[in-house]
Amino acid sequence: MIENETDIYKLHKKGEAQYLTFREFDKYPELTHLFTTRHGGISTGCCESWNLGFVDHRDTLENRLHNCQVLADVLGINTCDMVWTQQTHTTNIRTVTEADKGKGITRERDYTDVDGLVTDRRGIALVTLHSDCNALYFYDPERHVIGLAHSGWRGTLGKIGAGMVRKMKAEFDSEPGDILVGIGPSLCQDCFEVDKDVAEAFFAENESWRQLAYQREAKYYLDLWSVNRSILTESGISDKNIFCMGLCTKCNMDVFFSHRGQHGQRGTMAAVMMLK
Repeated sequence: MIENETDIYKLHKKGEAQYLTFREFDKYPELTHLFTTRHGGISTGCCESWNLGFVDHRDTLENRLHNCQVLADVLGINTCDMVWTQQTHTTNIRTVTEADKGKGITRERDYTDVDGLVTDRRGIALVTLHSDCNALYFYDPERHVIGLAHSGWRGTLGKIGAGMVRKMKAEFDSEPGDILVGIGPSLCQDCFEVDKDVAEAFFAENESWRQLAYQREAKYYLDLWSVNRSILTESGISDKNIFCMGLCTKCNMDVFFSHRGQHGQRGTMAAVMMLK
């Protein structure tokens, strides 16, 4: 079991639902955010219990709709106030407006291949889905802008974090030095095992990242938390404004779903951000 509270995060309980927040983000009254755990819903089997993933053979539509309503209740909103990504491990980021409310939950999405969402509109909850990949939370308290990105190894290699910083600057005039970034639960270095070709792709992108990996026999183990931190600082984010929960999904499967730990038979968690 993870600690209930550290300098970086806090574990909350509301009814049966358990979720995490960043202590730094909790300081801002206008900001609502969280990262769900596997506890709080009605799903069974490998998806037990708070599965928020899209319907397939592992779960039912009824379970997911119930679990999404639990999420809305925790946030204090309606499900139609949410906007969900359509994730395919890209670096594409969509700017969200009121016209997008409900997409992915109460309305069909008219977009595909979107792994990041950004907005300055209030009352819209941005939602990304996770089961080992990094959730990157962005908040500019000066311009009142939020962004959320799903950053697996492909998204990290493609520098979706840097893409979010550029988009916030271009569309909302955010200054990188003002932006706060949180890194949610995901695979730790010891659990992120890859083949040589993937490791070499990272080293080709940035030779200094070789120092963030180690090799054991034919496999490589890469510290994606530190790689994302490197990408963010290179984009102008102050290192002191980056907050990593340091929680591994695979090492803590009593708390989180893990694609690798459960060999693909698992539920899905959500990262959420909203300006009140």
